[in-house]
Amino acid sequence: MRSNRRLRWATIPIAATMVVVLAGCTQAQLRGFMPGEPGVTNHTDRVTGLWVTSWIVLLVVGILTWGLIIWAAIAYRRRKGQTGLPVQLRYNLPIEIFYTIVPLILVLGFFAFTARDQDAIESDPGDPDVTIEVYGKRWAWDFNYLNEGPGGDGVFSPGIQAEETDGPETINYDTLPVLYLPVDQKVQIDIHTRDVLHSFFVVDFLYKKDMVPGKTNYMYFTPLKTGTYIGKCAELCGEYHSLMLFQVKVVEQDEYDDYIQSLVDAGQTGTLGEDYIVNQNQPGTEASETD
Repeated sequence: MRSNRRLRWATIPIAATMVVVLAGCTQAQLRGFMPGEPGVTNHTDRVTGLWVTSWIVLLVVGILTWGLIIWAAIAYRRRKGQTGLPVQLRYNLPIEIFYTIVPLILVLGFFAFTARDQDAIESDPGDPDVTIEVYGKRWAWDFNYLNEGPGGDGVFSPGIQAEETDGPETINYDTLPVLYLPVDQKVQIDIHTRDVLHSFFVVDFLYKKDMVPGKTNYMYFTPLKTGTYIGKCAELCGEYHSLMLFQVKVVEQDEYDDYIQSLVDAGQTGTLGEDYIVNQNQPGTEASETD
């Protein structure tokens, strides 16, 4: 009875401390310091949930492990007057089963939840409202808005490498390539590269996709919040990799339609496709004799 009472009094300050700590967490801390805000796309909350839950589980395991190490060091320390070796124990079957089964359960759990969320994010929902081709190139981006413009032949927006400045802003954001997306519309992005490996990464969308020569990758999502988001290449691709930046503007449908019309008015109809790929020796192409 006395030990139960002591245990009860010991848990009260621990529980009170946990309540105070959790109550004092900011929204950024509750999201595991992930960039962006909740609900930027239909996938970001899923990614954040997996991230935060994984860290909670790992912290619990860490606290238990550290606690057992400290407890063993104190409880089984050498007392004054003791000599020789302590009693040597081995072949403790319950403990061996415990430290084999628990890590196995953790690994299987992490795998199962990761596979579940990855399948949901990678699955093609079909019937996209907007289909866009993204071409990475050293060291900028080209965007093709498929099925837009006169006759649905597409319109394009070529991009240039980020320009450095001497002012407080080291990058001139006004000249960055811009990808426009309509809010609350299903988006499919076809991802290509014109030369080397790149990686298409919109930071606040919490997802990136590699751009592999000779291969087309895809992203499927629905942007849920209007705003301007920064994008970058997330794969080291050469000398000016750090300047391979772009912006994503998620806008209302009317503003998106006006932007598409502005590309048509500028004569940027059709697409910037595979004719501009500089690799002549990748699968499916044949180099000329002079090459």
